[in-house]
Amino acid sequence: MCGIVAFIGDRSAKDVLIEGLTRLEYRGYDSAGIAIIEKDKIEVFRAKGKLSILKELVADKELTASIGIGHTRWATHGKPSYENAHPHFSNHIAVVHNGIIENYLQLKEELIQKGYDFKSETDTEVIAHLIDSLYEGDLFDAVRKGIKRLKGSYAIAAISEKEPDRIVVARYDSPLVIGISEDDVFAASDIPAVLNYTREFIFLEEGDVALLRKGSIKIFNGEEEVTRESKHIDWNPVMAEKSGYKHFMLKEIYEQPRGIIDTIRGKYSLEDGKIYFGEIDFERINNIKKIVIVACGTSWHAGLIGKFYIENLARISVEVDIASEFRYRNPIIDEETLLLPISQSGETADTIAALRLSKKSGAKVVSICNVVGSTIARESDGVIYTHAGPEIGVASTKAFTTQLVSLFLFALFLAQKREKLSRDEIKWYLGELIKLPEKIELVLKHDKYIERIARDFINFKNFLYLGRHYNYPIALEGALKLKEISYIHAEGYPAGEMKHGPIALIDKDMPVFVLGTKSEIYDKILSNVEEVKARSGIVISTVTEGDEDIRGKSDYVIEVPSCIDELTPFLNSVVIQLFAYHCANLLGLDVDQPRNLAKSVTVE
Repeated sequence: MCGIVAFIGDRSAKDVLIEGLTRLEYRGYDSAGIAIIEKDKIEVFRAKGKLSILKELVADKELTASIGIGHTRWATHGKPSYENAHPHFSNHIAVVHNGIIENYLQLKEELIQKGYDFKSETDTEVIAHLIDSLYEGDLFDAVRKGIKRLKGSYAIAAISEKEPDRIVVARYDSPLVIGISEDDVFAASDIPAVLNYTREFIFLEEGDVALLRKGSIKIFNGEEEVTRESKHIDWNPVMAEKSGYKHFMLKEIYEQPRGIIDTIRGKYSLEDGKIYFGEIDFERINNIKKIVIVACGTSWHAGLIGKFYIENLARISVEVDIASEFRYRNPIIDEETLLLPISQSGETADTIAALRLSKKSGAKVVSICNVVGSTIARESDGVIYTHAGPEIGVASTKAFTTQLVSLFLFALFLAQKREKLSRDEIKWYLGELIKLPEKIELVLKHDKYIERIARDFINFKNFLYLGRHYNYPIALEGALKLKEISYIHAEGYPAGEMKHGPIALIDKDMPVFVLGTKSEIYDKILSNVEEVKARSGIVISTVTEGDEDIRGKSDYVIEVPSCIDELTPFLNSVVIQLFAYHCANLLGLDVDQPRNLAKSVTVE
């Protein structure tokens, strides 16, 4: 949700913090602030609105501090305002926080009784006053005592005027990494914040509290000092920049061929017709009777397609659950269940909760995520990394398609192990998969054409997306993309369900986006197009190259290369991503940071 960054070392703290917040602004952009210790005094700079306002505020400040903390906010408790912006201050202590403190009202009442005056509506100000109330000359000790009183989720960074040589950080159910570069020490919600300075990271675990000093890190969990192994991250800082594209989202759409190549590399042998997942011990999961996929948002749509892949290829029963509902319905999970969580960040709160609930019931866990060392990755029995690289745009694009690749490969892996497909069949599927990046490149060449189509639809208020079989989840994803970045209302449906309600809405003011690529049920989707046209609906269709049948029944047509049914979702995904992107861009909207949304939903 929110993004935090902290620094102590030999550099300008102001510069490090502002750069870090710039790279974390996708996590929240309602307000921002920094606190630095300048000549033994904490100076706090805060601003409501985008980070650019804070940048202007501090641009001309001659600040020499080499220690500080920063925050970019996605509002939970309290509206976006100057008063609710972080950092929050209590006497000599400043704090930034990502998460939600569930018992903050109880703690607030206690602290008011002790004489503390609250200036904001946030739950975070409680943390600042709580730490101050427990302070007896040792900030590290005060934070350790304070977090024992907190219920909920938190990643915290705290500094004190009385101890200007240290930062104390802590995490529980919210992501926090520590970066190391000689005497410089960094902490942040996400890796891209400090990639310009280091590639060496320590991923804090639940309940960890760390004391950061120049060139020194000490980590405790409970009363024990612990060692956390550092990991080298291969991401290049340039990967987190726009590289000449107008928006991160457009850049990330174009990065999909490379992301797919990176995700499949090293996981197969075309010559042998074999899939390799060194991250997965098949002997631990070979007795599974069913698979349960849990995910949220776009990752849930990937899971719906994964169900088709696994059931069709490996012949294992698959359930797909929205993670936020899974944990509240007393699911039937046991030792013969494989849980498959999907999360771009590996820190999605509801998905983590589903994982932990399932493990308590004896389930094995193999996860799909993009971030090495994330909570979901650490707590799983096996991990399939997507290798999409950092995804900055809030609307997921390359993370989605690399999740689909991972699911397709995993389905082939299970089919191989369970002897549901022959070696020659697996070789054939792999051969088709290897052609996919080149075919996506061909779809990307339609970018300007899709922009021209989008221009005709930016003033419509409603949209309907239709797809069948492998592509009905792409209809859901297309509607989601259009909603979240263009603010045009859209609904996605399995095309066969159109007659069960949505058809009542179809008229000249209801455009229908049909995923009409060739498939075994092509005739069915063709019939749906005819039903739309019979009711004066406007039809935009994706079609397989050379298909004249659906072309003659559609108002707009976008051609994609021919490919096997299983891989059509990839090509259709690129089309619906570009269409949504251009609608939003033509409307002059903030594509990368749509209102009310944040990249990683790390609180419930």
